[in-house]
Amino acid sequence: MRRRLLSAGFLGVTVLAVPHSAQALAPRAAVSHSAQSAPAAFTHPGVLVSKAQLDFVRDNLTAEPWKSAWSALRASPYASLSWKPKPRANVECGPSSNPDNGCSDERKDAMAAYTHALQWYLTKNEAYARKSIEIMDAWSAVITTHTGSNAPLQTGWAGASFSRAAELIKHAYSGWADAGRFSTMLRKIYLPTVIAGRPNSNGNWELIMTDAAIGIAVFLDDRASFDRAVNTWRGRLPAYVYLTSDGPLPKVPARGKYDTEDEIIRYWHGQTTFVNGLSQETCRDFGHTGWGIAAAAHVAETARHQGLDLYAEGKDRLRHAMGFHSGLQLGEPVPSSLCGGKVKLGLGPTFEVGFNALHNRMGVPMSRTQRLVEQGRPAGVSHFLGWETLTHADNPR
Repeated sequence: MRRRLLSAGFLGVTVLAVPHSAQALAPRAAVSHSAQSAPAAFTHPGVLVSKAQLDFVRDNLTAEPWKSAWSALRASPYASLSWKPKPRANVECGPSSNPDNGCSDERKDAMAAYTHALQWYLTKNEAYARKSIEIMDAWSAVITTHTGSNAPLQTGWAGASFSRAAELIKHAYSGWADAGRFSTMLRKIYLPTVIAGRPNSNGNWELIMTDAAIGIAVFLDDRASFDRAVNTWRGRLPAYVYLTSDGPLPKVPARGKYDTEDEIIRYWHGQTTFVNGLSQETCRDFGHTGWGIAAAAHVAETARHQGLDLYAEGKDRLRHAMGFHSGLQLGEPVPSSLCGGKVKLGLGPTFEVGFNALHNRMGVPMSRTQRLVEQGRPAGVSHFLGWETLTHADNPR
């Protein structure tokens, strides 16, 4: 059966309608062999945030939007010097973290370590550096494994925040005696899981894991793992965000099991009409979708600090994804052709990094995304997302 290309007034984009009965082979997301490579030496600190970015923030803490974002961080429990880490040897996480045997504790401790690392950099009060180190040392002395069905995602969530905290402390503070033990923890307990990817899971998993993997790789000065994380991103983003230039069907993940049209439609949660910016998880819910898009931007941001411009490669997918979902989150009507006419909203503080990169640095018009981002300020904390209005809002560095 022949597919039909439709011109429709669907949020101002072109729509591809796909008949459900066809069984065509799908295009697999490929990595270009001519793609840009990063310079040989790593730049530190350079996991999600750079020295130049944080210097800019420190110079503007009395101006908005950084003033309110800084106040929100300082008022948070994560910022308290009385924070007590709760490490354990086996972090066991089932579906939706049930059972939750150390899952929430690990995520929160990792975020607290990052929060204190930011406070150290922005205030130069050594008490915050020591608290960040206390948290990281507690975990590196105890943890041996992650188990349960949610273990790969849990490792990504915690690994992303831990690598950001460790990068700032290692390269902006001179008193971390057990940094080597923490490096060993990341290399042996976190990196093998997150670098392996997860091609057959919902895409937010692999993107969050890749966010952690590239951060750990930079912290460890591990070029091979950095390159592998970049290759995973280059294969996963085109399989997570659809563009009409992809053809009648979305691309499928590299190394994934999805080959036929029916399999792809099931993987895309029953969606049969594909438009610019649609995500593999749009018809699941916007919460997980926002995580996936945010993680994709995080990888590009870390790569940018290392001299590799992934934003140039992913610009169209990221801008369409952010704009498409922002419009719906802001109240634009849901067409009957999208997710049966009903979507589950709930974008969190997800687009600050990507919006700053594309709109403020690259000059891409993004009016709907701008409205949503500005309405949500100051962005707080969600699993692996932390204080991104403070670190990235209107940041030209």
